[in-house]
Amino acid sequence: MPTLRVELFDGRTAEQKAELAKELTAACVRVLGGSPDGVDVLFFEVPREHWATGGVLWSEKGQ
Repeated sequence: MPTLRVELFDGRTAEQKAELAKELTAACVRVLGGSPDGVDVLFFEVPREHWATGGVLWSEKGQ
């Protein structure tokens, strides 16, 4: 089964990440089959000053 890598801005709560992991796991099982035990979800939190879109840091764009 898959390993999902989720990159997101820091600041999400443990509850939000737990809910996202649950939903992503359920979607993988529904679409790909298999068992929830075979799905890994890895979270990588990135500070806004380390992420740019369109050449502009997100820390400069505001919230």
